[in-house]
Amino acid sequence: MAPRALLAAAAAAFLALSLPAVLCQAPGPASPKGPPNVTAILEKGGQYATFIRLMKSTQQDTQLNSQLNNSFGSGYTVFAPTDNAFSSLKPGTLNKLSQQDQVSLVQYHILPQFYSLDSFETASNPVRTQASGSDGPFSLNITADSNSQVNVSTGLVATRVGTALSAAPPLAVYSLEKVLLPNELFGVKPPASAPPAPAGKKPAKGGSVAEGPTGGSADSEHTGAAAGGARVAGWSLAALVLAAAGSLL
Repeated sequence: MAPRALLAAAAAAFLALSLPAVLCQAPGPASPKGPPNVTAILEKGGQYATFIRLMKSTQQDTQLNSQLNNSFGSGYTVFAPTDNAFSSLKPGTLNKLSQQDQVSLVQYHILPQFYSLDSFETASNPVRTQASGSDGPFSLNITADSNSQVNVSTGLVATRVGTALSAAPPLAVYSLEKVLLPNELFGVKPPASAPPAPAGKKPAKGGSVAEGPTGGSADSEHTGAAAGGARVAGWSLAALVLAAAGSLL
C-alpha cells in the first residue's frame, strides 16, 4: 500500500475513535404529546375565571377533557367569554338559571367540530352546538366580513371572535367579549293559550255563559216564558166564550 493511502486510513481510524459515542446512535422517537386540557388553556389566558368556574360547576370541563382524551374525532371549538363579558350581564342572570340550564349555557359555547379561523369563512349556517333541547340542538350563525373578521350571532347577541387561545387540532379556543345567550333560554316565551269553554255551554258575548236562575240557558228560559203566556191567553178566551153562551140562554 502506498504511504499516502496508509496515512489516509490511519487518519480515518483516529477520527472514528475520537467521535463521542452519542453521535453514532440513531435518535429515538419523540415522546408523544398528551391531549389538550381546556381548563389549563383558559387558566393560562388569565381572564376567564367565571367561565372556568361555570364549566367546573356543571362538570363540562371534565366531560370535554375526557372526550378529547378518549377520541379526537372531529375535534372541538370552545368560545370562551371573558370575565368582563360576564360582568356586563344583568345582575342575577346566571343565578336565575336552573342547573340544567347552566349546563346548556356552557354547552352552547362548545361546537362539536374543530374550526380554524379560516374554516369559519366556509361554515354552513346554522352551526350546531353541544347544547340541545326538546326541539333539537341549539344553533348559532357564524359569518366573516370583508376584513376576514369572524362574527358569531345567537339571534339575541352578536359579537366578534377574538384571540385564539388554542388553534391546533383537536381543540380550538377563542376569546369572546360577550356571553352567547341562546334564544331557547333567554328568548321571549309565547303566551299560554286560553282554556276551552266547558262542554254543553254556549259562550255569550265577552266569553261568559248566560244562565237562568235555575241553571238553564237564557234561550230555554225565554222559550218557557213564551209557552206559559200562550196558555194564559187560551184560558181567557175560553172563559169569554162560556160567559157569552150563558147570557144567550
